[in-house]
Amino acid sequence: MNKTLLVVCTILLGLLISCDREIEEGQVDLGYDFQPLEVGLFWLYEVDQTIHFGENDSEQTQFFYRDKIRGFYTNEAGEQVFVVQRDKSFDRIEWSLALAYTWIKRDFSLVRTVQNQALVTLVFPPTDQVIWNGNVYRDEAVDEFSLENSGDFVLVNQEDSDDEVTYRDIRYEIYEKGVGMVEKYEEVLTYCSRNDCLGDKLIDSGVKIHMKLVGNGKD
Repeated sequence: MNKTLLVVCTILLGLLISCDREIEEGQVDLGYDFQPLEVGLFWLYEVDQTIHFGENDSEQTQFFYRDKIRGFYTNEAGEQVFVVQRDKSFDRIEWSLALAYTWIKRDFSLVRTVQNQALVTLVFPPTDQVIWNGNVYRDEAVDEFSLENSGDFVLVNQEDSDDEVTYRDIRYEIYEKGVGMVEKYEEVLTYCSRNDCLGDKLIDSGVKIHMKLVGNGKD
């Protein structure tokens, strides 16, 4: 009788421990809310863009982007694919379609696909100093991204290079907990490499885009 009671108690204890573990694992914060994904959510960005066409030839424009999750579908892999519509405006009154892209949470990562080019923009949980290959789902060279977590914000350093002779490549994104991407910066330039201007950092071509969040919500 005592042995039977001991066995029953052991089984019950094992079940309790198993339940506790499941509860603890379910409560682990993986940081998915650094980029919320829900139909109707939108983000409004102020954009400053400069395009360099050649030496001393550039065009600077300011405008707005409005990104809104307009729907989702389930792909063949069983993943939820969130479709984002990006509209563009110069006055926040009249809007025109700029493009559409998708978000997917896949293998503890966030994949953004624009014009069939998939990029791993975040990994979960967003651990400070973690490094990953942003091009892991693309047939391209390895592109290492690194992350800095300051609590409510994460900074994703995509590239930080400038040889001051032939090129400059600075790219980063900032995400806020419960909000999503709040800032994006890209400055990809090539410098004049002729003998008469080599090392003068004379911009030959390239683009600089700075996006900053000025509003968000849900329709």
